[in-house]
Amino acid sequence: MNELPRLRPIAIKERRSVLFLQYGQLDVQDGAFVLIDAEGVRVHVPVGAVACLMLEPGTRVSHAAVALAARAGTLLVWCGEGGVRMYAAGQPGGARADCLLYQAKLALDDGARLKVVRKMYEMRFGEPPPARRSVEQLRGIEGVRVRKMYQLLARKYGVEWRARRYDPGDWHRADPANRCLSCATSCLYGVTEAAILAAGYAPAIGFIHTGKPRSFVYDVADLFKFETVVPVAFATAAEDPRAPERVVRQGCRDAFRETRLMRKIIPTIEEVLAAGGLDPPEPPPDALPPAIPPKPGVGDVGHRG
Repeated sequence: MNELPRLRPIAIKERRSVLFLQYGQLDVQDGAFVLIDAEGVRVHVPVGAVACLMLEPGTRVSHAAVALAARAGTLLVWCGEGGVRMYAAGQPGGARADCLLYQAKLALDDGARLKVVRKMYEMRFGEPPPARRSVEQLRGIEGVRVRKMYQLLARKYGVEWRARRYDPGDWHRADPANRCLSCATSCLYGVTEAAILAAGYAPAIGFIHTGKPRSFVYDVADLFKFETVVPVAFATAAEDPRAPERVVRQGCRDAFRETRLMRKIIPTIEEVLAAGGLDPPEPPPDALPPAIPPKPGVGDVGHRG
């Protein structure tokens, strides 16, 4: 196997969002990723042109492929089918500290943080938030609106609904609707965390949510929750299947594909953070195409969007 060349990673904005790979061996050939299926068919994957490779069930990865991903600044994420669960992620070697510092400055500056929170509110509800409200006040207003949205969806799907209530330590005590919602949001959190890591930001540095390892994941996921996974959860609860968690995960997988969610998350993160009014990080001067260009005719390998 050829020695890997020194690569100069492409800036994250210039990359595709993700590629989903499954049922094959991810390896390196001629300095490029290659996916080899059970019949020996080889499909080349662009080096450094994708932000994240989502490795679905049936995928094996060679040491050379992991090393190349680190050199190219490509995040590897081991996930369930369609990205509905995130099991592990390998931080790319080309991750940039300036993205983390930018996010931290926004979160620590009270004025900038409020602007980001107001932008999140506007994107989520389709209207500007009330003027002269603090982050804590906006969080309370958001909570009231979200509870109302749950009630409306429960009525639409004919599901009995009292409140969002569950105990992670006693899963089966929750009612079917709450169990479906917990499973659905878990799927969304996995996809969202993969996108945040791929973009070079920190899952723990949140703006509305704070103090938890996934605070920013919750912030970003909430922007997409009611257009993707919440309807799936209520629809599944209304059907009352024997294995609701499995049905929910399959429904979320299909919703992610239909809405092309992974293509939306990173641009949305950038738009939300830009509302804070601080200068975003500039692409590094060496953010040029990789030393070895992709093979001609390379396409998405098992791309789900």
